[in-house]
Amino acid sequence: MNSRENALAILNYEKHTALPVVSFGYWPETTEKWCKEGYITKEESDSYIHEGDNSVGDQSIMKKLGFDFNWNSCIPGKNLFDPPIPGVVLEEKEDGSQIIRDGFGLICRVRPGTVSIPEHIGTALTGREAWEELYLPRLQMHADRVNREVFAALPAPADRSYPIGFHAGSLIGQMRNMLGVEELSYLYVDDEELYVEIVDTICGLGYEVAKGVMETGVTFDYAHFWEDICYKNGPLVSPAVFEELIGPWYKKMTDLFTAHGIKIVSVDCDGWIDSLVPIWLENGVNTMFPIEVGTWGGNIGDWRAKYGPQIRGVGGMNKNVFSRDKKAVEEEIERLKKLIDLGGYLPCPDHRIAPDAKFELVAYYCELLRKLS
Repeated sequence: MNSRENALAILNYEKHTALPVVSFGYWPETTEKWCKEGYITKEESDSYIHEGDNSVGDQSIMKKLGFDFNWNSCIPGKNLFDPPIPGVVLEEKEDGSQIIRDGFGLICRVRPGTVSIPEHIGTALTGREAWEELYLPRLQMHADRVNREVFAALPAPADRSYPIGFHAGSLIGQMRNMLGVEELSYLYVDDEELYVEIVDTICGLGYEVAKGVMETGVTFDYAHFWEDICYKNGPLVSPAVFEELIGPWYKKMTDLFTAHGIKIVSVDCDGWIDSLVPIWLENGVNTMFPIEVGTWGGNIGDWRAKYGPQIRGVGGMNKNVFSRDKKAVEEEIERLKKLIDLGGYLPCPDHRIAPDAKFELVAYYCELLRKLS
């Protein structure tokens, strides 16, 4: 059995021959550091930085470290703005910072030399007029949103060495990107009708794109959503609102995937996601990713005790040990053993590997995890 077959067997509680060693990429600063230290080439680092997950550079770096594949090996449809919202510099500050409008319409302050999430200070989505002028025309379905040539070129399942997923986009995370957390919260109170319209427009487009992709006849190993709608203290959106407005759209899309033979549906949501987990499960999302350990101790074992085998997971490995020593890595492997034994779970560093990670410790983790097979 290859990595694809083993990964799908594990997530479906079936017999397998080995535990795949799964990756979820790195910060750009991480590959730049490893390049300076001589572990990888500049070409590998540049390829990963500019082309991202599963690029030629990523494949090469994974091979050197000992990873089998990147879980974010997904092919998307074009399910957001078309044409894109142009980024605009609105103001240049004396300290070198800029006030910009980004590709989501967020107004942000960008400081030179600062590596972090931009400081958001406003949004172009100021009401219905702005929605209908700048956003709505760019969120309409058309045939070019499904690139049939790209999907037709995918290898058949029997020819894949690792699982390939369909990236179904975001049902509310991108709305948060358009408004920011504060304005997202206010809009539901100030103009619920517009809030619902934005939700239904984004989700409806996502469904139509997914339907178009499924109708090409291509076979996917899993479907994957991105949300990032939680932080260290819980959701950035009311669970009640999420359940009422977003849940039915998840159900509609997961029913579509099930009808096309897709058994595994995962969601990428950072932060403490516990209060949203039952809503995802009720609406057909059965695999949580990346299960951040964080300060709250994200752990599939706790969810399994509560929800049973219906919940699967990819992630949950505490990447902070990569900055420490071999003993810390060994202790993390021991912690993971009990979770692996539950079945339906693939360990993976719980988010992109940070710049404080030591290359040799990441390689050591891969070596030890492979020995568990």
